[in-house]
Amino acid sequence: MNTRRKPDKSSNSSIGRISRRAPIRAVLVALAVVAALAAGIWWATSRQSNVSDSPAAVESRTANGSAVDHEFQRLKGRWIRPDGGYVIEIKGVADNGATDAAYYNPRSIHVAKAQASREGSTIKLYIELRDVNYPGSHYVLSYDPKTDQLNGTYYQAVAKETYEIFFERMK
Repeated sequence: MNTRRKPDKSSNSSIGRISRRAPIRAVLVALAVVAALAAGIWWATSRQSNVSDSPAAVESRTANGSAVDHEFQRLKGRWIRPDGGYVIEIKGVADNGATDAAYYNPRSIHVAKAQASREGSTIKLYIELRDVNYPGSHYVLSYDPKTDQLNGTYYQAVAKETYEIFFERMK
């Protein structure tokens, strides 16, 4: 008679190992699914809040039941300074005056701050530049609806000089 024992299939076989690992895998898969869902929900809600705060969205809604200042939207567009070819691009203006602006000479110069405001019936625009050779240079401009121009001053921080300038709307 043979005294050798047959191997126990439940403890040594690959089927036995799979059945013991199955609960761990199921938990890991469930955690991955929950993490993916949470990331998707977070992304969707953060994207929704960013879209709702965009200048275009702010332009179209009302704040506290009062009409949004659509006059700021006159600033939107590309503006060129004829004396040097400098370009300001206003992409959007929120009702609180926060302005999405770019500046080119001819390459892009970093706009540190851009803010529209109102003084009486005059629309004002302040643009501050912070880049190489532009350490705080800034424009203080007023919109003239009769000529469709931005008129004002440019402070050149390196030279510490202020110049009278104007921008024309690019067609």
